[in-house]
Amino acid sequence: MLIIDTKDSDSIDKALKKYKKKFERAGILREIRNRQAYSKPSVVRRAEILKAKYREKIKRSGKYS
Repeated sequence: MLIIDTKDSDSIDKALKKYKKKFERAGILREIRNRQAYSKPSVVRRAEILKAKYREKIKRSGKYS
């Protein structure tokens, strides 16, 4: 459960903005999506390795530097 501390003078918009930031930082939505279907640990590791290789390739090519 996320708890947002607000002052009485804060508007509902400001409190909602704080909630959204906290929700995103907590990674709740990402966790829910990951738990929808089971992935074997070897598949997860393989995906991480492929992502790292892709990032390294982009970094070396200098396109986005």
